[in-house]
Amino acid sequence: MKAIRDTNFNFPGQSKVYHGKVRDVYTIGEKLVAVATDRISAFDHILSKPIPHKGAVLNQIAAHFLEATKDIVPNWLLAVPDPNVSIGKRCEPVRIEMVIRGYLAGHAAREYKTGKRKLCGVSLPEGLKENDRLPTPIITPSTKAEEGHDEDISREDILKRGIVSEAVYATMEKYTYALFDRGQKMANERGLILVDTKYEFGIADGEVMLIDEIHTPDSSRYFYLEGFHERQQKGEAQQQLSKEFVRQWLIENGFQGKEGQVMPELPDLFVETITHRYIELYEKVTGKNFAIDETSNVMERIDHNVRQYLSANK
Repeated sequence: MKAIRDTNFNFPGQSKVYHGKVRDVYTIGEKLVAVATDRISAFDHILSKPIPHKGAVLNQIAAHFLEATKDIVPNWLLAVPDPNVSIGKRCEPVRIEMVIRGYLAGHAAREYKTGKRKLCGVSLPEGLKENDRLPTPIITPSTKAEEGHDEDISREDILKRGIVSEAVYATMEKYTYALFDRGQKMANERGLILVDTKYEFGIADGEVMLIDEIHTPDSSRYFYLEGFHERQQKGEAQQQLSKEFVRQWLIENGFQGKEGQVMPELPDLFVETITHRYIELYEKVTGKNFAIDETSNVMERIDHNVRQYLSANK
């Protein structure tokens, strides 16, 4: 029970459970208990094997940055009673992911290579190379799909479809730029570049709140600051801390989530590599040592810690 693939808790007062790609979220009154599992997803598909300690890494990085940015934007987090668990305020989620990019990388670079010069209604200049810094950060939203693939969408289409009001979108936009600016500064202090990331928002008591996770390897891409410019000048690949290396491995093994493609089985050695990369990222971005919990039964530990918190915070 060292790696958690699936959960099926029955907490006191629990009314429903939502199993996401990575998190399982339990509703208890006005609180949400989000359990970060060790599942890993890429190209909107959950991979075949869980990654030991990944959930704890993800949960604790998110908590670190939610705490560090609560002066910028109110967020949902109330407590972290367990390495794999965050408990927070229940919000009505906005079905839009606010993706913000400071560099031409990942999905944006792949689109640019096909000749596209407009992404989510935002124009991109000619003459960019992969991983070049953009003149200014750009927001390229995507729809938050219940199932299947998220889709790129422009600000204009979001408002046209009435997904959110103009006032709510303007608030999310303002928060997104401010959070990204803080995230980039914090990354630079740790010898990293925050390349791109995404934020999710919800509404509680009429207020826009930051929900879910922020600045984790599942939602963000980091490059190493040292040697960045030299690598760009030579046209070399950037040294990065993110989930992109998992996507690259899948691409090399014939999988991009497209119809008819079969997901390859992750070799045990590669699973171990992913664990080490996640722990490395935790330590690099937070400046803290990652405490590996060697509890023999992680599920029992989570159940005990959540029940203890709920009992003390009725």
